[in-house]
Amino acid sequence: MSGTLLYIEDDRQIAGPVARDLKDRGYAVRWLQTGERAVEEAEGCQLVILDVMLPGLDGFTVGQRLKKVFPDIPILMLSARTSIDDKLQGLGFADDYLTKPFHPDELAARIGVLLRRAGSVSSSPLTLGHLTVYEEENRIVQAESGEEIPLTGKQFQIFFYLLRHLGQIMTKEQIYEAVWGEPYMEGDKTLMVHIRYLREKLEKDPGAPEIIETVRGIGYRVKA
Repeated sequence: MSGTLLYIEDDRQIAGPVARDLKDRGYAVRWLQTGERAVEEAEGCQLVILDVMLPGLDGFTVGQRLKKVFPDIPILMLSARTSIDDKLQGLGFADDYLTKPFHPDELAARIGVLLRRAGSVSSSPLTLGHLTVYEEENRIVQAESGEEIPLTGKQFQIFFYLLRHLGQIMTKEQIYEAVWGEPYMEGDKTLMVHIRYLREKLEKDPGAPEIIETVRGIGYRVKA
């Protein structure tokens, strides 16, 4: 693998060995100790590795800012915080969450998966059953006939959020908060209604969906 990674970590004892290992694996690494210049430095990067506990702006705030400016750059969160609440908060915008301590091989493996996944959606047409998705060219969704399938704004945001996390199970909370930008309220049917209408446009048989899968009790995913 190759590419430029933005690595934001304030602990030199952790950052030094990690950055050296990634460089040995063929990556160019831009290292920052705070998130103050994260948006400027992310330009031209293929992936961001982001610590949660940073001086000044915390990693959650930095990550949300990065996603607004660069929605297609994968973000991998690193943290010693292991609670489910922290993980859900991070995965509300990030693409993966790895807890410290971690093995360099696991970090490298997760980076590779995120880069391949990002490339599969953005660099060439993606085939999903009877659909063809052209994300790089105006994010067009086409049926087998070649006809473009029109999506509303929210349908578009939901579908491409799932595509950015291709193969991953995304919770209702993660999807709602990423698309609507506000906390999900348990029992809210808004997302479910949008998913139903989205399936009516995308699925051959909306009653037996093959593209947007429901994972009962958790959320949804688009199968890789």
